[in-house]
Amino acid sequence: MKKIMSLVAALSMSACPPVVAADAVIEDHQWNTYHSMGCMMLRECKDGTKSIKSWRDLGPEYKRWSYELDRIFSSMDKAGIEAYVADEKYFVDKTRGLYNVNGNNFFLNTKYLNNPQMIVSVIRHEGWHAVQDCMAGTLDNRLTAVVWHDDKVPDWVKRGAAITYEASPIAIPYEAEAMYAAHSDFETADALEVCANPDKVMWEYYPPTPMTYEWLRKNGYYDK
Repeated sequence: MKKIMSLVAALSMSACPPVVAADAVIEDHQWNTYHSMGCMMLRECKDGTKSIKSWRDLGPEYKRWSYELDRIFSSMDKAGIEAYVADEKYFVDKTRGLYNVNGNNFFLNTKYLNNPQMIVSVIRHEGWHAVQDCMAGTLDNRLTAVVWHDDKVPDWVKRGAAITYEASPIAIPYEAEAMYAAHSDFETADALEVCANPDKVMWEYYPPTPMTYEWLRKNGYYDK
């Protein structure tokens, strides 16, 4: 299992009448840093972000993938995963999108929206991290789990992940899955629909790996 570093947002409630809180202050030199990206993920910075509910929120050039994308965004919405497009000022250089396991939210960088084929792959990739989050028992525990058994992901994808994430070996199996999902039609859409359905259980549709099985059983999620 993979423990993700916790990002904790302090939420405050005020007496009536309700007051709309202003965005956190970001200094000029803090844009395009992990600070600004963290502020966005915590939803302390909302300026320049827009909710995604449908492929139409991305633009008409995404119509080719409309069926798949609407399945993904609909399932995210049902599962309580908030999806946004966000201004490029928030993102560290070359970050096209991300899924935040702690806040169960998902962000796409507006800088790359004019490349639909790339962004569809990013949606599938980051959406798969949400699937891994769901596979770890619940979306609420800040953990993720490998979904597929080792023989599902081709060797060439594993080699690519090993090179790309050489500095973070623990991430390699998770990223290899997401890289494969990024280039696979409907894998992410199918799995998110299972995740979002309260009458379905992830590990009954995706038999867990031995390590995931032991963790699920130990924590009371799996009783077989």
